[in-house]
Amino acid sequence: MKWRKFFNWLPFVKEGGPVVGVLRLSGVIGSAGQFSRGLSLAGLAENIEALFKLPRLKAVALIINSPGGSPVQSALIAARIRELAEENDLPVIAFCEDAAASGGYWLACSADEIYADESSIVGSIGVISAGFGFPALIKRLGIERRVHTSGDKKAILDPFEAEKEDDVTRLKELQSDIHEAFNTFVLARRGDRLKAEPEALFTGEFWTGKRALELGLIDGIGYLRPEMRRRYGEDVDLRLIETDRGWRRLLRFGGRAPTLNVPAIDGGDIADALISKLEERAHWSRLGL
Repeated sequence: MKWRKFFNWLPFVKEGGPVVGVLRLSGVIGSAGQFSRGLSLAGLAENIEALFKLPRLKAVALIINSPGGSPVQSALIAARIRELAEENDLPVIAFCEDAAASGGYWLACSADEIYADESSIVGSIGVISAGFGFPALIKRLGIERRVHTSGDKKAILDPFEAEKEDDVTRLKELQSDIHEAFNTFVLARRGDRLKAEPEALFTGEFWTGKRALELGLIDGIGYLRPEMRRRYGEDVDLRLIETDRGWRRLLRFGGRAPTLNVPAIDGGDIADALISKLEERAHWSRLGL
């Protein structure tokens, strides 16, 4: 009846299909500058909590588009999602867009099932540390470097000093510990679904979605709306959780994006923004994107 269609259109009185909560995890993982949003538990905690409190909730969907970043924030976000999923006995399904790589794949593994496009970049189960060295440059410019520490390991990997073998060895040990934690989480979440030996999968290599499916890193080639309709019917209600200027909003999936007020900036802000964007660009460039 026409009156029923009218009232179903109103979000505050809507009756109808099952609800699937949708959370977008897009961008570099970790702290970011004023002009670049990084993914962190502190920034996402309210949204994650709201996601699992939706009425008539049948499942949670994660839209992931991330080249990775902080392993700590990856682990914290994934752990919070798993905690609430188990408390509420709800399935979590991840959908990868351009990339779910490194920490982005860590987030994807917080889901019970993972889907991607055939051309999505998936994997990169490894740890990377990159930087620059300037000892020859400051010597040429006649710059004197002054560093005073208490503890002979306090200033390891100083970019203005020549690289030391002991420092690199220590860094490798730290990376190995983080890599082991990453591997353990993937094994715990993917288990028997992995179709290749860990030695082949946990090298830091990444693959297309098509190849990732063959390796068991994902469960299928698929997309949010058609997959949710297949599972929960044509009247499934997809609810996107977003934050708008500090206020939590429930938006209908596919609704209009919120506008942002851009603050006035000075020269220092511009430099910070440029560095932040370059760092973000470097994360994506490692994937050829």
